[in-house]
Amino acid sequence: MRVADVEASCSAGGFVSSSRRHLLGFRSPARESPQLRVTNPVAEAASLLRSRPRFVFVPPMASLTFSGFPSAAKLADRELRSGRRAAPLELSVPRAARGRAAMIARSCHGARTLVGNSSGASDVPVLTGSEAVERLQAKRRGWKGKQQYLAMYSSVVGGIVTDPAAMVIPMDDHMVHRGHGVFDTAAIMDGHLYELDQHLDRIIRSASMAKIGLPFDRESMKGILIQTVSVSKCRKGSLRYWLSAGPGDFQLSPSGCAEPALYAIVIRDQSPFDSRGVKVVTSSVPIKPPQFATMKSVNYLPNVLSKMEAEENGTYAAIWLDKEGFIAEGPNMNVAFVTEEKELLMPNFDKILSGCTAERVLTIAKALVNEGKLRGIKLGSVTVEEGKAAEEMMLIGSGVLVRSVIQWDEQVIGDGKEGPVTQSLLDAIIEDMKSGPSSVRTPVPY
Repeated sequence: MRVADVEASCSAGGFVSSSRRHLLGFRSPARESPQLRVTNPVAEAASLLRSRPRFVFVPPMASLTFSGFPSAAKLADRELRSGRRAAPLELSVPRAARGRAAMIARSCHGARTLVGNSSGASDVPVLTGSEAVERLQAKRRGWKGKQQYLAMYSSVVGGIVTDPAAMVIPMDDHMVHRGHGVFDTAAIMDGHLYELDQHLDRIIRSASMAKIGLPFDRESMKGILIQTVSVSKCRKGSLRYWLSAGPGDFQLSPSGCAEPALYAIVIRDQSPFDSRGVKVVTSSVPIKPPQFATMKSVNYLPNVLSKMEAEENGTYAAIWLDKEGFIAEGPNMNVAFVTEEKELLMPNFDKILSGCTAERVLTIAKALVNEGKLRGIKLGSVTVEEGKAAEEMMLIGSGVLVRSVIQWDEQVIGDGKEGPVTQSLLDAIIEDMKSGPSSVRTPVPY
């Protein structure tokens, strides 16, 4: 039996076959699907249903119908009698389901359902390991994202892979189903890992706070991370890595996990770097309590919701306040200000994540004090009023580096333009990434 993709079009006022191949379920395999241009879609559809009982008809708002079931035919007849027009529909037969009466139906609302004619139940294919990998590879080829995944290390498999379809972790890893994991990142610039040691120290601290053991000693982990970047051949991008309680079971306690796991992936982001000033809002999503905010765990749901809130308001990020109402941080970056007195002011790290990039900015900013661009540097509690009255506001993180904020809620910051101190700090951090001391630049042997 041959298969055709069929499309029902609202705009055409009826059913239009997208090919000259044969419709699934036609009584005569030799009979071709018609090219329809109908003036009375209900009558034409009814005629098709009477002559070809397995032809699939999807009424408006429906996400799936039938494949050769009498009860489904009654449903279709009822919809036909109602006089409603058909919604756009695509029908196709999955590779694994060819030769069987099974289809994927998708309405104009995007819902996809696999339907078959065995026992009235969904006919989901059972795949072999090689078939599953084949499908993963096909899906990866079809995804058009701005990030490329060049190499991944997994302690579970004990090696590095370069095929994105193989970059997977076990479902029973407690990081997946319990959020029991921590992570960190390091930028790759001109064949060097930027602040790898600082980020590695932080993930080890986070793991200790999360009661996650280390699968290897520190130097062995560092070597694995460097080798993963080397295999990737990436000279500009980022390295992200995780420590988890490891795979074992689906219980709450990690006591059934055989050993902790280390994962790492090299990412090349093809998005152009953007240093233009952005707008922010005050987040209404509750901030994580200090015990969890000060570790970099994989539990980022509050961060995600905060970022989504910002996007829903047409802004770049949402700013968290702590329980006392002082300025805390952004969803994945620190914040800092330049006061009217030309003082660089940054919130304390005691209740929020200690940003490696933010700490490096504090060190680099000392040069601006020497040059007279700043009069001082201060860590402390910052009120919302102080922040909004500042001459400059900036976001600081490994992703944004240093980025100007030109408006917070309804308050324009300074003159509403990118601030000169912010720009100087951005230039300085980029230069530090390219030619800074060996303490912040780890060479990668390609």
